[in-house]
Amino acid sequence: MVNNKYDVATYIYPAYTGDELRSRIFWPDGIGEWQTVINAKPKFEGHNWPRKPLWGYMNEADPYVMEMQINAAADHGINVFIYDWYWYDRMPFLENCLNDGYLKAKNNDRVKFYLMWAIHDVPYLWDTRNSHIENTVLWKGTVDRKEFEVIGNRLIEKYFSHPSYYRIGGKPVFMIYGFARLLASLGGADKTRQALDWLRERCVQVGLGGLHLQIDMLYDWGFDYSGLDAESSVNASEIDNLIMKTAPDSITHYHFCHYADMNRDYSEILSDAIEEWKRLDNKYDVPFFPHVSIGWDNNPRFKDLKPYITKNNTPEQIKKAFQAAKEYVDKHPNQPPLITINSWNEWTEASYLQPDDLHGYGYLEALKQVFV
Repeated sequence: MVNNKYDVATYIYPAYTGDELRSRIFWPDGIGEWQTVINAKPKFEGHNWPRKPLWGYMNEADPYVMEMQINAAADHGINVFIYDWYWYDRMPFLENCLNDGYLKAKNNDRVKFYLMWAIHDVPYLWDTRNSHIENTVLWKGTVDRKEFEVIGNRLIEKYFSHPSYYRIGGKPVFMIYGFARLLASLGGADKTRQALDWLRERCVQVGLGGLHLQIDMLYDWGFDYSGLDAESSVNASEIDNLIMKTAPDSITHYHFCHYADMNRDYSEILSDAIEEWKRLDNKYDVPFFPHVSIGWDNNPRFKDLKPYITKNNTPEQIKKAFQAAKEYVDKHPNQPPLITINSWNEWTEASYLQPDDLHGYGYLEALKQVFV
């Protein structure tokens, strides 16, 4: 049995490999952010850390590992991976999981993929030893127009033309997270629109039919957690207007925490999420694709307690979220049946579908019950 009716897409955080040499700045053991997961300690009595992956601490840049994960994902209803993608200091970062894992997996036709460009600066967030140090920027996420074109041509050549790349209306889908930073990088909405129009035209020139631009509504309520537990100073309404001037083709979310208080019972969070889906659906003319987050607890990344933790995000509760997203899609038959999920493997934020020693295959089974 396979999922043929819905496009169930889950984000992949590509940090669970040590093959990216620059990542050893943060994780010197050479196993990527598994180092943070392994070293995690409970912060209080009853804290559900450390958690252990039932599949072990595997290198997700290994094609044999990814073949197993692709099969597990497809068997439980996932048919799209959204790879977090980074670019720092004029070069890509953490591409190994995609290039050496997924793209070399012999069965990558079972689950399609597309990219989410995460445009955010890098502080000491990924380094638990120094994550308490504030107001630091190791790498800037911003780029100028010249570098934007370098990135665009590279994405077209390496990814957009791949037969397993996910398309809507025949066009490759490209998602941007942290769109306000792109606006700041390129000099405002008009110049950003010009850069994006250039990218769209380049996709036409190489025979891809154009580009489906998707925006993560990170700033719609003016918050930017990104694992940092910090509030953004960006004016939300202003950013909304500027985003729409660049003519995105669709919008979705990366995580509930960008607009909801995650330090509550999951049932309360889900109620807020459903209301937010309705609000965005009514506010914008472009399609909004519903999003489900599994939970939140980023304590593994910090020495001291971060009390912002989701409660009761059991497989039974998560199943209700999947059902709500499915109902939303069914009520919007004139748009693609896409649902985004955070995530496949965000272990250090406690928002993952992969099986663990707490719920086993519970989250994947809940997904399978709804979508397969």
